[in-house]
Amino acid sequence: MRRRHIALFLSACLLVTASACGEDKKPAASAGDPAKVDQVNIGIIPIVDVAPIYLGSQKGFFESRHMKLNLTPAQGGAVIVPSVLSGQYQFGFSNIVSLMLAQSKNLPVKVVSNGNNSTGVDGKDFGSVVVKADSPIKSAADLAGKKVAINTLKNISDTVVRASVRKAGGDPSKVTFVELAFPDMGPAVAAGRVDAAFVVEPFQTALRKQGMRSVASSWVDAAPNLTVATYFTSKDLVAKNPDLVKRFTEAMKESLAYADAHPDEVRKVLSSYTQITADAAAELTLPKWPADINRASVQTLADLGVSDGLLPSKPDLNALLP
Repeated sequence: MRRRHIALFLSACLLVTASACGEDKKPAASAGDPAKVDQVNIGIIPIVDVAPIYLGSQKGFFESRHMKLNLTPAQGGAVIVPSVLSGQYQFGFSNIVSLMLAQSKNLPVKVVSNGNNSTGVDGKDFGSVVVKADSPIKSAADLAGKKVAINTLKNISDTVVRASVRKAGGDPSKVTFVELAFPDMGPAVAAGRVDAAFVVEPFQTALRKQGMRSVASSWVDAAPNLTVATYFTSKDLVAKNPDLVKRFTEAMKESLAYADAHPDEVRKVLSSYTQITADAAAELTLPKWPADINRASVQTLADLGVSDGLLPSKPDLNALLP
């Protein structure tokens, strides 16, 4: 049954993006000789959220633990999960709801490190629901009966937007979600093809500069200091190469702590893997990068996933999280 689920994920992966999943499979790095440098293949999403791993690589946090990172951009966590399970990547970056969905299908995923968190500050977070300046939508409650663009259907974005609507007193079941890539959301809102969009940086800042308004900070509404995403691996790698997993986890914790304490360096590293200019980077609202996962917030997302019908049952967070 587990192999069947992995095969289904791989099939979906090929349909979504051949570029992210079509490379030759590479074997897992092996632990052992401390003089040996392990080539570690990691699937990431080229967004602001993953800045710490790039910064940590520049600072030598991985090199000092005998690892050389090969960071491969992919479209999203739903694509990265099957690539990690197949052994193409040793580790991957994914939002936490994608990983809970994978676990609900009995896929052997294991979180090894925190990824990023909400700032926890309403109106000053790295993601929000935006509308046109003259939109009649004044709060999240007004999203009921409207079309809202999100980057992936039935995942973390619609989960947290529903949380915003519910918190504001609206009916989350009456929101219609439309899947669009982040770069396409602003034009869709401006043209009236959708009424609102849940965007993250750098799109949030860019659309606000064009005159759009934020009406809900959905990461904040879902849970205090929400853990949005994490780094994960396969349970197979945990069993076969625990030393590599340990070294990667240690390096990620150091990278996260350094990024959280050095936001100016984070803004500088963004241009090394995105098209964000230095001027644009200076204006962005950055996520928080605590070294530890906010387990209470993950539990809240799990509960929301069950109540919204996204998850068939409560996930086993003790099995999923470190």
